[in-house]
Amino acid sequence: MIINDKGEILNFMFTPGNVDDREPLKQGKFLENIKGKLCADKGYIGQALFGNLFLDGIQLVTKVKDNMKNSLMSIADKILLRKRVLIETINDELKSIAQIEHSRHRSFNNFIANSLSAIAQHTAFLKRSPPLT
Repeated sequence: MIINDKGEILNFMFTPGNVDDREPLKQGKFLENIKGKLCADKGYIGQALFGNLFLDGIQLVTKVKDNMKNSLMSIADKILLRKRVLIETINDELKSIAQIEHSRHRSFNNFIANSLSAIAQHTAFLKRSPPLT
């Protein structure tokens, strides 16, 4: 899932559980019309991924692993990394409030309808609640 700094969902993709989280970033359609900085956790660190995203106009910002050489990071990027907690909040809201985590769907169509309605519910919830800070 890709969100902006206000917690609005820009794009999302469903993948099987055995697919690496970085796989959707390698597909051109998923990051279409996305530019600027992309904050991610330490699992997204990788020279090839960073280079590919940079060529597409996206700067990948992550914390450094403990065994990595410390590199200088701007204060703005450090503050931006604090906003990464927003996506965890949205994931929690989708699971607890919108009940997106439901494993007993009887059909693929039911799964898609439940998932899309949960995302629509989150979008409606954002419009009537104060902005996330």
